Amino acid sequence: MPPNSASPQDIDRLALGLAACLPALTRAFERHVDRSYPHPKPSDAQLALLRYVETHGGTTVREAAEAVRMKPNNVSALVTQLTEQGLLERRQDGADKRIAHLHLTPAARQRVGEVTRLMGDRAAQALRTMTDGELDALGSALGSLQALGERLHTAR
Repeated sequence: MPPNSASPQDIDRLALGLAACLPALTRAFERHVDRSYPHPKPSDAQLALLRYVETHGGTTVREAAEAVRMKPNNVSALVTQLTEQGLLERRQDGADKRIAHLHLTPAARQRVGEVTRLMGDRAAQALRTMTDGELDALGSALGSLQALGERLHTAR
């Protein structure tokens, strides 16, 4: 028995709508940051890694790769790029010299904060133009969108 009573046609319509809408939202944020951010904008993958390390300082490449849903070799390449840019530090593990722990530099903390503020400000600006009903619907949808993201990640 399916977990909902939606018709297959309703599910298909919602799936197509989300697949079209979500990338458009991302592009709108990216355009705003590109216009307003005074530094080269980190790629989405770099930004995801920086945000994860910001909240999980001392994480390893393997842990970060799992958390940001990327392959460890790709995260390792990102770590190399971000280290060369002065945004990440690798600190060797005291017990196992093969393991490095990742930490943001002060410059990275500042830049991640700037990008986050720019995106938040842009979203708030648009949200202020919406009706109470639209805001309520978006607020109610946030948890469902997060659950969808988890299910998309774990679905095979």
